[in-house]
Amino acid sequence: MSILEIRKFPDPILQQVSQEITEVDDNIRKLMDDMMETMYANNGIGLAAVQIGILKRILVMDTGWSNERYEEDDNSENNKIYIANPKIIKSSKKLSSYKEGCLSFPGLDSLVKRPDYIEIEYLDYYNKKQILKAENSLLAVCVQHEIDHLDGINFIDRISKLKRELILKKMKKNAKF
Repeated sequence: MSILEIRKFPDPILQQVSQEITEVDDNIRKLMDDMMETMYANNGIGLAAVQIGILKRILVMDTGWSNERYEEDDNSENNKIYIANPKIIKSSKKLSSYKEGCLSFPGLDSLVKRPDYIEIEYLDYYNKKQILKAENSLLAVCVQHEIDHLDGINFIDRISKLKRELILKKMKKNAKF
């Protein structure tokens, strides 16, 4: 496995829409494994392929591994989730706010409102169709955040103009822009 470079905002690829894949084969599984390793190496809980410069509808998550930023950790290996071609099939009108950060915006975060409940259909690591249901949880937030990446949307696109300007100003000040 390899640790890959994470693209940082304002890299224009982060605003592009990713393309569906035809199937999860050995090459895609290798990419998913590399993405998971990259995510762990950068203390993340989710990573979309576009964040490593690959415009494919692939994401990986693990909301349960030990990371001091989150309180919902249970250190379970069973929380690894490999997703290809996610499609939102149901979401609630009720919204919840959650403080989100992003590996493409290092050290920055903001409260983001998203649907409280989400259902997605996707292909798993073995090319099997699956349904993921998540409600009022870090998992629900994370999967929506990563799907947004696949659609060329960043978390700063989901916050007020004033908050977005403050984040961008902080990025410039920190010389990360």
